[in-house]
Amino acid sequence: MSDSLDLDHLLDVAIDAAHAGGRVVFDAFGTQREVIEKGPGDWVSATDMASERTVREALLAAVPDIPVVGEEEGGERASVAWLVDPLDGTANFLHGFAVVSVSVALVADGAPVVGAVHAPMLGDTYAARTGGGATRNGARISVSTRPETEAICATGFPFRKKRERLDEYFPVFERALRAFEDLRRAGAASLDLAWTAAGVFDGYFEQALGPWDVAAGALLVREAGGVVTDWAGDGTAWLTSGDVVAAPPAIHEQLLALVHDQ
Repeated sequence: MSDSLDLDHLLDVAIDAAHAGGRVVFDAFGTQREVIEKGPGDWVSATDMASERTVREALLAAVPDIPVVGEEEGGERASVAWLVDPLDGTANFLHGFAVVSVSVALVADGAPVVGAVHAPMLGDTYAARTGGGATRNGARISVSTRPETEAICATGFPFRKKRERLDEYFPVFERALRAFEDLRRAGAASLDLAWTAAGVFDGYFEQALGPWDVAAGALLVREAGGVVTDWAGDGTAWLTSGDVVAAPPAIHEQLLALVHDQ
């Protein structure tokens, strides 16, 4: 199916839509008061909703025959569809922490083929399409080549319903903290993946994410020379399970070994 798609054009569409949503987020930063708690620690703001509507409108105006699935309002699942996280890092946004992004990915037959992650407060746009490499603000990026002893990896702490997996997560966190130079927790999965693709972070691992959280960022990592799997090492199941390990090949191998305590 992806062979019949004009990926260069669709990448431009994704970037434009992410920028449109980013303008909504930028304009509302520091002013948001309308907030609903979807679950413990899981917030949705009026800006999430406004950004999603803006991104959806931009995508459908440019490519009306491809459905859009958003984190907040859902949408029609199809073999080819857009996945949209209109405000990744809502808790950061509500606390005035500028690590937030808009993530737009096109998924075809279960795999991302186009992805854009825009960080409006930081002024960065990461983009990739299958076979085309990955970029930040138009410049080519690649995963890091640091050795394990100098590596800083990103992670995300289980929250919401994921807290039931803390007993599974904590041993991996401890082993990773002992193995690598340090760990970071920024609170926006799409940016953790973008920064891994750009060599800022040397790897990333988290559990139970939504497909809109990871689709664009995972494509960035792969197109930048990295490896993306689930925690069992499956190269396709991560999009549905949300259990993600993403890193340059050598660090990815080490992270999987830490997951399985080898």
